[in-house]
Amino acid sequence: MLQTIMNRPDYSGTGIVNLMASVIRARGGEAAYPDLAALPAADLRPARHLILLVIDGLGDDWLQRRHPHGLLARGRIARLTSVFPTTTASAIPSFLTGTAPQQHGLTGWFMWLQELGCVMTVLPGRPRYGGVGYRAAGIDLTALYGQPPVFDRIDTSGLCVSPEEIARSDFNLAHLGAATLLPFAGLPGLVQALRRAVRLAQAPSYIYAYWPGLDSIGHAKGIESSAASAHLLALETQLAWLIDRLRGSDSLLLVTADHGQLDHGPADLTRLETHPDLVACLRMPLCGEPRAAYCYVRPGQDERFERYCSQVLGERFTLHRSEELLAMGLFGSGTGHPRLAERIGDYVLIGRDRQVIHDALTGEPAFRQIGVHGGLSSAELHVPLCRFDC
Repeated sequence: MLQTIMNRPDYSGTGIVNLMASVIRARGGEAAYPDLAALPAADLRPARHLILLVIDGLGDDWLQRRHPHGLLARGRIARLTSVFPTTTASAIPSFLTGTAPQQHGLTGWFMWLQELGCVMTVLPGRPRYGGVGYRAAGIDLTALYGQPPVFDRIDTSGLCVSPEEIARSDFNLAHLGAATLLPFAGLPGLVQALRRAVRLAQAPSYIYAYWPGLDSIGHAKGIESSAASAHLLALETQLAWLIDRLRGSDSLLLVTADHGQLDHGPADLTRLETHPDLVACLRMPLCGEPRAAYCYVRPGQDERFERYCSQVLGERFTLHRSEELLAMGLFGSGTGHPRLAERIGDYVLIGRDRQVIHDALTGEPAFRQIGVHGGLSSAELHVPLCRFDC
């Protein structure tokens, strides 16, 4: 059943999880994964202020192709891999906990949480069909997530610079730990907040910041759109301003991403409702991502399900048993989250080329994203690491 996977995340020294291991050790904490080979903890430790900016959706292939001589390309020191699936819902928890999906157990935008008895949209923190969030429902997020945040793993002061629309979300607050929260609005607000964070921080410090704008544009207009390129130029202009203002502060600014994107067209979309024979094999809606869908198969339907996926969908998707992907180490290494297996279904459909699959619930809008991610193409998997000494 296990089909060849050419691209895969690396957790041994060139992944975003390894970057976080370097950050944690550089600030006096303990990490379960090896340091990043290109930037070990010893290289980070001397900086008074260690700043990590995560730009959602900034793929390494895209950056080098669209703006090869820009600020970020000039500061690029390494090519990293994201986690699997290559999505914000799995990669951002890795930045916030320093662990892989293997440990934090957050496996995609839509997740079957057996302990809550429903499919959740993990980052908004609501049931997929709508309803109240975690806190309003009385959910203990410390118990639900299980992994302590990076800010509680380190021995120095921490600050979290977050867009105001998500800064106080249940998910964000659950990963804030001992850090000081600095919300901001807009791109100029991001760099102003980072400058303020350096002023407020007790040295040595760790400052984490997140920018969602590029990913949002990619989803709405396409990562290959002129709007995405224009946004990159605006982002680099603001970062140049910040770097200039931080001169002499003994700050080290690292810029990376959670994943990249690729664009798809209408012909690349498989709508599950047009495949009733496949639906008949499933015991719940597809979970995970449109580029990496977790399939929960009815008892006794495995052979029928596999045959349909091979004969009808085989040119669009590769099919894998979830347990085989776990054994391969696609989600990480070491001891796994106790509920990881139930959160990745029985099988995983991974999109070939630019293929996506969508399973719409009653009342949900049609799938309209142009830029997509979650799969294992180089465009989605590889992200840059850029360094600026201030």
